[in-house]
Amino acid sequence: MKKILIIDDNRDAADMLASILELKGHLALASYGPAHGLLTLKEFAPEIVFLDIGMPEMNGYQVAAKIRLDLDIQQPYLIAFTAWDDASSVAQAKRAGFDRHMTKTSTFEVLMSAIDDVTETAQGHP
Repeated sequence: MKKILIIDDNRDAADMLASILELKGHLALASYGPAHGLLTLKEFAPEIVFLDIGMPEMNGYQVAAKIRLDLDIQQPYLIAFTAWDDASSVAQAKRAGFDRHMTKTSTFEVLMSAIDDVTETAQGHP
C-alpha cells in the first residue's frame, strides 16, 4: 500500500483516480488545484504524487519545482499525469523535477506499473 496524492483542478478526474487507487488497496487523496495540493502535500506526506500539468494560477511544472525546492518535506515520487504528451512537454516535465510522465489516457496496467516501479525503486531494484 502506498500513500498517493492526486493534484488536479478537475475534481472529477482527481476523484476518479483516487477511487481507482483505493480499490487497488492504496491510501489515495484527491486535492483540487495547485494551492490546495501544496498544502495537502505537507499534511498528508504522500510517497507518490500524480500531478496535472494544465492548471490555472500555477501549472504543474511550477508546482513540481516548488515541491523539489522545499527541503522541509519528504520528497515524493512525482508523476506528471496530463493530456500533454508531446516531446517538449515530456522534456519540460523532466526539467521541472518529475520522475515520470504519463498521459491521462494511459491504460490501467500502465498506471499500476508506475506504482509498482516506485515500490521497486524504493527497495533498491534497478
